[in-house]
Amino acid sequence: MLDIKQITNDLNIVQKGMEKRGADIDFSEFLENEAKRKALLMEIEELRHERNTASDEIAQMKKSGQDAQSSIEKMRKVSERIKDLDKDLSGVEETINNFLITLPNLPHDDVPKGKDDTENRLEKTQGILPEFDFPVKDHGDIGEDLGILDLGRATKLAGSRFPLYLGSGARMERALINFMLDIHTLEHGYKEALPPFIVNRTTMTGTGQLPKFEEDLFKLEGWDYYLIPTSEVPITNIYAREILTEDQLPLKFTAYTPCFRSEAGSYGRDTKGLIRQHQFNKVEMVKVCTPESSFDELESLLSNAETILQRLELPYRVVTLCTGDLGFSATKTYDIEVWMPGQDKYREISSCSNCLDFQARRANIRFKRKNAKKTEFCHTLNGSGLAVGRTFAAILENYQQADGTVKVPEALIPYMGGQTVIQNES
Repeated sequence: MLDIKQITNDLNIVQKGMEKRGADIDFSEFLENEAKRKALLMEIEELRHERNTASDEIAQMKKSGQDAQSSIEKMRKVSERIKDLDKDLSGVEETINNFLITLPNLPHDDVPKGKDDTENRLEKTQGILPEFDFPVKDHGDIGEDLGILDLGRATKLAGSRFPLYLGSGARMERALINFMLDIHTLEHGYKEALPPFIVNRTTMTGTGQLPKFEEDLFKLEGWDYYLIPTSEVPITNIYAREILTEDQLPLKFTAYTPCFRSEAGSYGRDTKGLIRQHQFNKVEMVKVCTPESSFDELESLLSNAETILQRLELPYRVVTLCTGDLGFSATKTYDIEVWMPGQDKYREISSCSNCLDFQARRANIRFKRKNAKKTEFCHTLNGSGLAVGRTFAAILENYQQADGTVKVPEALIPYMGGQTVIQNES
């Protein structure tokens, strides 16, 4: 959520930020309501001052034996007027809040302007693309041929865009989760969390999924609960409506969870394989920090995610998202895209975002500096470390061999019980 003061004091800057995003926002009604809010607050404050002064006078009148009935009646009417104005104020504030929670975050000055992912800015490439002397297969075909993926029966069980891992496939998915969590906790200093996979509306609103993206979520019928689309949602909200101390920051959490997304509007895209699923596994990283440190934390977040791909020796590249591809809550995002030989292209495997105080305002996550009188909003960051199913797919495609088997990356062998090759398990 944007700061009301920022909008009213720097409206031109806010409008330019929205225009850079391609968002056509009319602020006229908001400005009218903000003027109403300020006028109501002023009138309420004046009436409360009048009531407090009169209360002292009435007390003195009673003490001296004077008849205070007319003054009491006058103050009763003032109190009723204050009550009516408070109701009006609540209505105006609700209208303002309903508008504010629909506004996306402002893009950072460093974010390139662009219409979609074709205009993202390449930052670097890492690793050597593998060369094959045999026809390269897609991970879906590799997994099906080896008997470690059965997407057909998964469709029977649930519908399209659900996975079914079997044998070494299931073991590798589990191995990847443990491998990622171990690196983030033992080497990168994150605290592991295991949050609820179902959260309420307030929690979804805190990170920006609601109200704008409700159609992308799975909602439980008869309950105001939702399946999480990412563990960013519950983890970021751990300290919602709380005040932290500066020495508690930064907070660094990592969590494995399944993720659930309806993928509304994506029909016909990536229907084959593991790239775009309704249910998938992910290891997430979340940070809560001070404002002055958030961009340094973004760089380290990116580095932490890259480490996983480097250890698995998977080639990748890093791009900065342009405004047309930038997420609702982010001010700046790096995407890591892993090379997929079977598709002859790079595919997103991690997004690392700085949200500034945008989510902290929505969730009311604050901190207080030593000896400071006022609290400040924290900054929040999140990044995939990594999307597990896509990492699984990238391994199958990059480590495939001429005989149809798949080598296990060296770093993953201890997590696979010493297994070095995945052979046909049909």
